[in-house]
Amino acid sequence: MQTKNNIILIGMPASGKSTVGVILAKILGMDFIDTDILIQQREGARLNRIIEMSGIDEFLKKEEQALLSLDVSRTVIATGGSAVYSDVAMKHLADGSGVIYLKAQLEEIEKRLGDIKERGVVIKPGESLEEMYKTRAGLYEKYADITVDEDGRSIEDTVRRILDRLSAD
Repeated sequence: MQTKNNIILIGMPASGKSTVGVILAKILGMDFIDTDILIQQREGARLNRIIEMSGIDEFLKKEEQALLSLDVSRTVIATGGSAVYSDVAMKHLADGSGVIYLKAQLEEIEKRLGDIKERGVVIKPGESLEEMYKTRAGLYEKYADITVDEDGRSIEDTVRRILDRLSAD
């Protein structure tokens, strides 16, 4: 991967995108944006409340609009887990940026996730976490320039692996 202006982190909810993103931004001297927080600021409500009030389809439109509004450089961007549902938004983010998939196994996501509704995770009615995981995994792989396997690794190990991959490419 050639050197790119921004670093986009994608992956399942609770995969560590925000935590890894802050550390990466500090080490690389870049800015940091968490798109979930951006959406909350734009909408004046927490993610779970936006989903509750608007429904999933409308939330995804709001998320897409927030992602398309980004025009930044030298920024690490931690996306919401559902960002990959918008092809147009992902293409916008990927333009001039490197996309890194933080890949955690389903069992690890289940341990980390906690209350899925409280967290504001986009999950369709009747859809299991496993079904959502399988659907999204294919999308994360589709958009990723680099995949970093997080299994059995600390946040620091994950950051080191990303830095190694970035310097090697």
